[in-house]
Amino acid sequence: MPASTGNGAVTRSTLRQQIADALRDEVLAGRLQPGQEFTVKEIAEQYGVSATPVREALVDLSAQGLLEADQHRGFRVPEYSLADFRGMVEARGLVTDGMFHGLAKGLAAAGSSGVGSGGRVGGFASDSPGPRGFFVRVGDPRAAAALAGVRRRGEEARRAATAGELNILIGYDLRFWRELGALFGNQYLTDFLHRLRVQSWVCAVQHLRRHDDLRGRLWSGHTEVVDALTRRDLAEAHRIVDEYDAHSLALIEGLATDVGAAGGSDSPAPERDDDITAPGGNGGTHG
Repeated sequence: MPASTGNGAVTRSTLRQQIADALRDEVLAGRLQPGQEFTVKEIAEQYGVSATPVREALVDLSAQGLLEADQHRGFRVPEYSLADFRGMVEARGLVTDGMFHGLAKGLAAAGSSGVGSGGRVGGFASDSPGPRGFFVRVGDPRAAAALAGVRRRGEEARRAATAGELNILIGYDLRFWRELGALFGNQYLTDFLHRLRVQSWVCAVQHLRRHDDLRGRLWSGHTEVVDALTRRDLAEAHRIVDEYDAHSLALIEGLATDVGAAGGSDSPAPERDDDITAPGGNGGTHG
């Protein structure tokens, strides 16, 4: 059962979402360990609420891949493998590739149809985000302000990554990519990318939490992505994200190998990395 980290019961009307947010934080902070099991009753007693909003919150988190449901035992935190992590990184890379591809098409259409001065792209007026989001609205002050806001989030993430502050990094990193994704104007893609990023953090922290000092090891190129997109330099933005994904894989695989080589009793030998799992962990954006 997870330890209580609040100052009492959850009392406001959005119990379902509050409980889901609280449990997500527990997983990302490593207070709920991979493989740990708990029931609806235990969580309801912890927060002093009825079983209904707890059950709904746990079902929501299960649908997002943050928990696994077992009709006989309740719920548990998944134990992701390195193969799972590779798949998550590949999937999020495909999503961002699609976003960049769509952005390139939107910019080309904007250049030929006068978007930014009253034109339309695909039936969307230039005063709305449109099919390619704010990025196609050249010279629009609202687009510049939106990008500046995302960049500030990126600066906070960069500082946290440089300092090795994993908890802080995860929060700012998730906000950064969610807000950046929203600028593309497709809520479905934004939600899907956010889910992938949360899952990949949950997987990554199982390894990252084993190390006390992460200074200089975590990826910190958030502002570089924004700067490249602000310049409409899609090739550079694509290169930075690809570099980030490669860094994430190398970091987590290296940490998992270090643990396996140390011969820890809770880690199987790494002959088959599909079977490697590492207990513990808070998730967030990888290095």
